[in-house]
Amino acid sequence: MAANNGDGHGATGTAASPPIQTEDELELVKHYVLLGIATRVLDHDIRAIAASGMKLPRFYESLLRGMQDRVLLDLAELRRQFRKRGIKVYEERRETEGLRAQYVCRGYHHQFFMLWGFVKAESERVLKQYLSR
Repeated sequence: MAANNGDGHGATGTAASPPIQTEDELELVKHYVLLGIATRVLDHDIRAIAASGMKLPRFYESLLRGMQDRVLLDLAELRRQFRKRGIKVYEERRETEGLRAQYVCRGYHHQFFMLWGFVKAESERVLKQYLSR
């Protein structure tokens, strides 16, 4: 029987117990949160391009919208995987130092915290991957 040990990771009582959360599931949730940030960044930048005096605003906007479409497709796929695995992100809270996400995985509550510097760097890395596709 599995029990939460208070550190958000849980502990197992027997070898036959399924893990409360795998490292893969944690990475999926982090990726989901980062894709949400990337979506908001793209929304902001698309609006900024429209308001700018760029020479080719439609060209740059179409590039960003193409990236945004791929991000949204990946978010939809992650949500499908979440339903299969019993994962639900129920809160993302912006704090002074960073972003806190709370979620349920197979009935157990978990949370993680990412510093803003990490969020910015990882969001940029994620967006660069979409640009290179």
